[in-house]
Amino acid sequence: MSDIEPFSSDEIERYARHIVLPEIGGPGQQALKRARVLVIGAGGLGAPVLAYLAAAGIGTLGIADDDGVSLSNLQRQVIHDTGTIGERKTESAARAIARLNPHVICRRYDERLEDGNIDAVLKGFDLLIDGSDNFDTRYRAADAAERAEIPLVTGAVGRFDGSLTVLKPYETGKDGAPNPRYRDLYPKQPPAGLVPSCAEAGVIGPVTGVIGTLMAMEAIKLITGAGEPLIGRLLLYDGLGARFETIHYARKQPR
Repeated sequence: MSDIEPFSSDEIERYARHIVLPEIGGPGQQALKRARVLVIGAGGLGAPVLAYLAAAGIGTLGIADDDGVSLSNLQRQVIHDTGTIGERKTESAARAIARLNPHVICRRYDERLEDGNIDAVLKGFDLLIDGSDNFDTRYRAADAAERAEIPLVTGAVGRFDGSLTVLKPYETGKDGAPNPRYRDLYPKQPPAGLVPSCAEAGVIGPVTGVIGTLMAMEAIKLITGAGEPLIGRLLLYDGLGARFETIHYARKQPR
């Protein structure tokens, strides 16, 4: 990350509640401003991720999504609105971010990230957040982040529940053991059609906000060094039972 200009008076006032936090302070807020974060998906998870990271002062946000805004999205994808139906999700999200925080630079990628382009796109970023809704992209994102040696925050939601974790498999933990990989948590993709889509099974809107907001929090922790990221831990949320649980997992798969 390169040096950056001092905060303007507007930025100091905008981020004042961060700057007074000892765990963030001026240096942490500068780290947020220097950060370049790519978010896969501007949907249910991507909406709160993008909104909270923009509000937090992330300097550059990449938005990768090849879909358009539809009416059925608006029950949970709160970065979009009725007036943006039919637009590219990247365009709608970028305009919302500009209204929220004009200091944030947005980079739009109106394409699905595939094996042939994900490495090139990822080169310009320090952190990857995967809010996609399919297993092909989740595995592809995990592999690309590991190759690029950048952290990955990944989350998923079901009907009334969700989960998230943080991956840095290119580093070792406090015990000297290699950090786990995505395949240590999910060794194999489920067969096609086994896991129903949101359109088929439904999803309660606020659960995407819960998980997406937690993903944004993990990103801020990784960038500023505050707290302990969810490395080697899978956080589970049960919306109907109002319960959180944590599952620990370790490195199993060889390189």
